[in-house]
Amino acid sequence: MNVIAAVFLLKICSVRGFQLNPFTVSTRRQIMQTSLIHPRMQQTSSSVLFSSTQINDSKPKNKRRSNKQYNKKKKRRHEVGAGKELKNPNEVITWRCYGIDVYPDDLGPSQNIDKRKEKRNESNVPSERSYLSQPVINSLLSRLRIKSSEEATDGLPPILKDARVVRRSLDARRRKGSDPKYTYVIDIDLTRQTARNLGLTQQPGRMEVLDDKKLKGQNDTTTAEDSTAKPRIIIAGAGPAGLFCALSLALSGSCTPILLERGQPVEARGKSIGALIHRRCVDPESNFSFGEGGAGTWSDGKLTTRIGRNSGSVRYVLETLVKYGAPERILVEGAPHLGTDNLVRLLRNMREDLRGLGGEIHFGTKASRYLIEDGKIRGVEAECVEVNERSKSKPIDSEAREHESSKTFYGDAVVLATGHSARDVYEELHKSGVELEPKGFAVGFRIEHPQRLINEIQYGKDWGSRVFTKRPSTDTVNTEHFEKLSDGTEELHQGTLPVASYRLATDKAFDGEQNRGAYSFCMCPGGQIVPSSTEEGELCINGMSFSNRDSLWANSALVVTVSQDDPILDKYRSHGCLAGLEFQRDIERKAFKLGGMNMTVPVQRLTDYVNGVVSSSIPESSYRLGAVSAPLHEIYPKPLYNALSYAITEHFEKQMPGFLFEDALLHGVETRTSSPLRLVRNQTTLQAGGVDNLYPAGEGAGFAGGIVSAAVDGLVIADAIKSKFLTSDSDGNGKTFESSKSIGFDY
Repeated sequence: MNVIAAVFLLKICSVRGFQLNPFTVSTRRQIMQTSLIHPRMQQTSSSVLFSSTQINDSKPKNKRRSNKQYNKKKKRRHEVGAGKELKNPNEVITWRCYGIDVYPDDLGPSQNIDKRKEKRNESNVPSERSYLSQPVINSLLSRLRIKSSEEATDGLPPILKDARVVRRSLDARRRKGSDPKYTYVIDIDLTRQTARNLGLTQQPGRMEVLDDKKLKGQNDTTTAEDSTAKPRIIIAGAGPAGLFCALSLALSGSCTPILLERGQPVEARGKSIGALIHRRCVDPESNFSFGEGGAGTWSDGKLTTRIGRNSGSVRYVLETLVKYGAPERILVEGAPHLGTDNLVRLLRNMREDLRGLGGEIHFGTKASRYLIEDGKIRGVEAECVEVNERSKSKPIDSEAREHESSKTFYGDAVVLATGHSARDVYEELHKSGVELEPKGFAVGFRIEHPQRLINEIQYGKDWGSRVFTKRPSTDTVNTEHFEKLSDGTEELHQGTLPVASYRLATDKAFDGEQNRGAYSFCMCPGGQIVPSSTEEGELCINGMSFSNRDSLWANSALVVTVSQDDPILDKYRSHGCLAGLEFQRDIERKAFKLGGMNMTVPVQRLTDYVNGVVSSSIPESSYRLGAVSAPLHEIYPKPLYNALSYAITEHFEKQMPGFLFEDALLHGVETRTSSPLRLVRNQTTLQAGGVDNLYPAGEGAGFAGGIVSAAVDGLVIADAIKSKFLTSDSDGNGKTFESSKSIGFDY
């Protein structure tokens, strides 16, 4: 009660205009302390602490306000270390500035990097410099409260030693009619004394000092040494997880990675895909899913991830890709992608370097049986097919191997880095007693819209016309579309924008009994839809884009979640933990039949799908093997149809008005968004449950979801192997990766 009385007395004094003595302002805590003193002492304290002089002019108020300002400035000086002597005032440190906003009109029409010049290496300016235009510098200086200087070098005042764009992303959210804007993350170099003078303070997510670990490069290499006494590590699968695991082991100089890939090298893999497109022949070992680089090679090449865009492991993966030929802009862009055309060149360079470091790569070699004895894996038996490789580092014995039908590889450890389409691997592991567990996954369709419509929905009529791909035919279609929509009142802009994309999600997709998750997945702006089947008699599809993203269409997966204990899997429970796998197969066989059993894709207008009727006509599709109208609303169990229809009408259309468009075309089916299984993995050793020296890795094992996360998981596995088999850390790059960055994905 005494505390309440003291606070109440304070309020009364302030309302009636009584002024606190200066002594009281600096010692207000005494008021609260007096509530704990004897009542007589409280009366004495009150008479000392308060004066009864009424305030009749504004000077005392100004005095109170100035005291607050003084205290605030004093606190700020304390935070930046004012008054303390700096040990190294001239030492240059790096600060990272987040949220530097610039509007496209300020950047002008030439803000986009010419990707064709980039491929021809005509632009010698690094992306971190090419994005640092004067409007960006002006916005940075405004954040730092630095006035522009006539003595500026390359637009930077002398007090800034250097500046580099770390990332650029586009914020197209039209809040209250605001324009789209580019948001930059920029690193600046300046002395400690300058940082103090500017009053820079640590503000996570806004302004941070970078430590040495974030600044040092991670691409140091070692030369190949004698591999006779080195541990031999067999890696099954040359996708992102397998390649980065092999590269890390080879760079250590203390292990010999032996990479086995069931598919063809990337140059021969293109021929297999050509045969599929033109002759409708599915090669079960070399296709859109199997071959050098994995399924991501013939995809959009997305490098977005959910494991931390600025983490050291992700940065290392991106820097490594740039080293082998990826454009430097992936280090800067907020939603980087490579495109199939860039991935082909990159993979060939990585192959050459891996062999130069002492690693082995065997294409056309499918691990068919895993040799497990006494709870420990000894090696693998592999089936071999003819390989068509054009490479400087082609193995000497490759011609002799072309006549081998099988071969056994023995090693000290085996890394299982096969993709989630390698269903025969799951079945063989299950027979061998390796612990598998079912996990959630998602299934659905590919939705395709005209790209010009997505530009209109995302950017509006005034900005959609400013999308340019540098492909004349595509840009003409987009320009003509907006000219028809124009009423002459739109604001004219000079800036340009990239082709628009989207992301949709809800966890309230009602299926009639319960809510499910529904979301868009692997959105490919300016892309096309391709077949990703790996077996005859089955049809599944995927999306891909080239680096320029310059086609007339935009496509994305629209999928609904299926849990491991979902009732729709009950009819497949006889397959045990493989129930989800059999469900996927069953749906793909149905799609194959609906398409006419010749790789033609069954399609349905989105508006007809939600109404449950077959489309009487269909718009043009990017799928090159042909499309036929079919009742896609009948292909999945009723709960999944209900959930997706509900998500489209009640959520996606509201999140993105215009999405439910008459010419939007559903293609069937998208079933392989993720693996329906996970290999049990010890959290400490990262070895498979029940089998020593067997290391599950990547997306197929259920521990990643995309190119970057799979590559990081491969690096984590490489570290686990080195820590077990090497007595000392002789890793040439000195880099280790946190296992916490490798996570299991559930959908």
